[in-house]
Amino acid sequence: MARRPGNTLERWEIALVKAMLARKFVPQDIQAYFSRPTRSINHARISEIRDGTKHKAIKGSTDDNLDIFLEAWPNLDEDTGLHLQGDELLIKAREAMIAAVNTFNSAGLRFRAELFIVTAIIAWTYLLHNYYKREGVDYRYKRGGVVERTPSGAEKYWELSQCITTAACPLEVGIVNNLKFIIEIRNEIEHRSTNRIDDALSAKLQACCINFNDTISKLFGRQFSLEKRLPIALQFVTFDGMQRKSLLGADLPANISTAMDNFHNSLTDEEQKDPKFRFRVAFVPKLSGKASKSDLAIEFIKAGSPEAEAVERVLLKEIERPKLLPTEIVAKVRESGYPAFNMHDHTKISEQLDARNPGKGYGVQVAKTWYWYESWLEKVIEKMVEGWVRPPKV
Repeated sequence: MARRPGNTLERWEIALVKAMLARKFVPQDIQAYFSRPTRSINHARISEIRDGTKHKAIKGSTDDNLDIFLEAWPNLDEDTGLHLQGDELLIKAREAMIAAVNTFNSAGLRFRAELFIVTAIIAWTYLLHNYYKREGVDYRYKRGGVVERTPSGAEKYWELSQCITTAACPLEVGIVNNLKFIIEIRNEIEHRSTNRIDDALSAKLQACCINFNDTISKLFGRQFSLEKRLPIALQFVTFDGMQRKSLLGADLPANISTAMDNFHNSLTDEEQKDPKFRFRVAFVPKLSGKASKSDLAIEFIKAGSPEAEAVERVLLKEIERPKLLPTEIVAKVRESGYPAFNMHDHTKISEQLDARNPGKGYGVQVAKTWYWYESWLEKVIEKMVEGWVRPPKV
């Protein structure tokens, strides 16, 4: 939906129109200055201003301001045709999301997820402000019918939480859930130091990017999507078994893990599976039988095909992490070179490391039974390698 019926001029534009009429510009010529790809202005709107049937209370612009406007015209973004002043919110939304993705993909940064989340929230806020502005929804905070203002006197606009919970919000449930999750994590990481959380949040962040691109295309037109500005990211590594285990078993700060668990528990299974909430793909090294396809890093396969079923099995295998009983942990530690290791030792190590704390990510309780992940097995073996000593019995 690239343009809307009933496009209107803003106050600053009406003031310029009055100044142009005072200089004897004809309505058809004035119309050309204010129509652009995102908005079509009928010359009748100009005639209404000229005849005084509308906008009588708005004063005409000064000659200096009109000269500045005419000198800068058309003042459009070359790639999109967006007006740098009239479409400022949409331009800011696009640039903020581009900055978020580029920051996350930048080599050498250690707090990529945190930087992405903060910048992506800004992008979504500008995008929804632009939508509400176009739809005539007043997105200012009010108290007793009076617009609230900041200490410096500026009007206070809705933050993203308010934008996505108002009845006028145009977003699907999965997109709203994704943004609520990201806001929740933002609230946890704000002003606090965290361990690396990039991998644990990657599915949600990927969905956030795709949702933004789909939404800007749906609400404002495909010409404003970001595919051309954001190419496929390249990396220098492949993943071997140890790297995969490291990613799957990475520890999270307790507050982040708890926030994630609480949020997930508030959703139904279907809401959690929604790709608009979290987007996941499987990357499988593939040797193409056709030379023409051998250079494709990404290949799309038909749903229901044998290849698609194979990929589905990979996804299910990775998502459903292996679970081990305590007796299995003890047996595997013994097999790794510590034959004296017993259940008492295992219990003591788990108590010392508070390993059953859900925030640690070492295991999970299913029904009334506690299961350990492979990351816990690796942690126990690590402690044994470090020379863990059995504490004396009291």
